[in-house]
Amino acid sequence: MTTKTALTMLTRCPWVGDEPEMLRYHDEEWGVPQHDDRRLFEALMLEGAQAGLSWRTILLRREGFRRAFHGWDLDRIASMGESDVQRLLQDPGIIRHRGKIESTISNAGVARGILMEWGSLDGYLWQFVGAVRLAGPTRAAPDAPPLSEVEDEVDRVTQVAEGMSKQMRKDGFRFVGPTTLTAFMEAAGMVNHHAPDCFRYAEV
Repeated sequence: MTTKTALTMLTRCPWVGDEPEMLRYHDEEWGVPQHDDRRLFEALMLEGAQAGLSWRTILLRREGFRRAFHGWDLDRIASMGESDVQRLLQDPGIIRHRGKIESTISNAGVARGILMEWGSLDGYLWQFVGAVRLAGPTRAAPDAPPLSEVEDEVDRVTQVAEGMSKQMRKDGFRFVGPTTLTAFMEAAGMVNHHAPDCFRYAEV
């Protein structure tokens, strides 16, 4: 089932609701293939920060995160220390969770190493899907494939997320479990998980 807003009556994904910020995020950003390193790192960190929380909670604090973490500048984040952690633990503009704050700082250092090895965070992250976005479930579409094919695609996304998590943890990243990475792949457009009858499904 999908959500129809009173403002536009466009059919959207069921999780969107009717808040302007959530509508804008869904309509303009979510699921659009992202290849900018800074935006990819931001998306990855915000999905990690979301663990145990709603996406709305994170989205409404996105500007606070950008301010707290220097516009997602990897060099500046990686140089942050304990005094910065203590300061951010008092910052109401972000999620005040020591583990998530420390992992963001640590992950910036790991990402800098990835840049030296791969040349871009984009190349490193998109390698996990073979540099080509994955298709999402299309069960509700008029020309939907057989159920077995849909289930195979869901399994494929799950397997990619699990393999991606295993490698990224090995490379030193934190807060990158399979559930977090599935949400990241959806947000960054590495997989199209818009509902088949959502107006954005075909657009992205």
